[in-house]
Formats: sequence, structure tokens, C-alpha cells
Amino acid sequence: MDRIEVRKIAVTYEDGNIFQHFGHTQQFKVYDIEEGKVLGAKVFGADGNGHGALAGMLSDWKVDTLICGGIGAGAQMALEEAGIRLYGGVSGSADEAVDALLAGKLEFDPEVRCDHHGHGHHEGDHRCGGDGHGCMGN
Repeated sequence: MDRIEVRKIAVTYEDGNIFQHFGHTQQFKVYDIEEGKVLGAKVFGADGNGHGALAGMLSDWKVDTLICGGIGAGAQMALEEAGIRLYGGVSGSADEAVDALLAGKLEFDPEVRCDHHGHGHHEGDHRCGGDGHGCMGN
């Protein structure tokens, strides 16, 4: 994977790890990048916004890259329209994922989908990853 030029990376965030459902994330960790190195990072609350509003919020924060676990097609389209690169299907440590992306070594799933919606789950009360089915596009 070739190195890409990034200025701000957001990661869906919970307890140091990548939260596994973009639309339900309560926090993002946003990393400021310069010359391929992390200058600093800060955790921001998502303010209870849903899928579409989250893309706008990331855009307002000048984020150009997102690392996350599962993500639905609508959210992917919103990110694309906002000009935000997506690296989905990622799990584990948020800091390690950012380091791997900057080194050109991040393993991600370009076909990631959170496609359990419509399989008997109700969007309002479903918590991805909480019921063991995973939300990683596998």
C-alpha cells in the first residue's frame, strides 16, 4: 500500500479501541498529522448524532480520513460526498491502527458493510458487536 497524504484522521473510539459500528459511536479520537507523524490527538464526543450527521461533523473538524469497524452503505456515501477516505473493517487499538495507516501497513476491508440491518434488528435499540454477530463486513 502506498503512503497517502493525510492531515487529520478520525477513529471510532471506545476504551482505547476502534468502536465497531460507525453509526452508534459515542466518541471519535482525532489525530493531527504532519509529515506522516502524529502531532497530537484528542477524543471528541459524537453528541448522539446519527449516521448522516456524523459525516458532516467529521467534515467540520477537517477530518480527511476515517478508520472504523463496520459501517453501512448510507454512511459510506455520506463520507464519500464529504471527501473523507474510509478504512473500514478494522479492529483493535486505535493508536496502533493510525500508526499502521501512516506506515502504509493498515489491514482493512475495502468491501466492509454493516449489513445486519433488515435481519430482524431494530436500528434504534441495536448495539453492534454487543450480541456476538459482529459488524465487520465478514
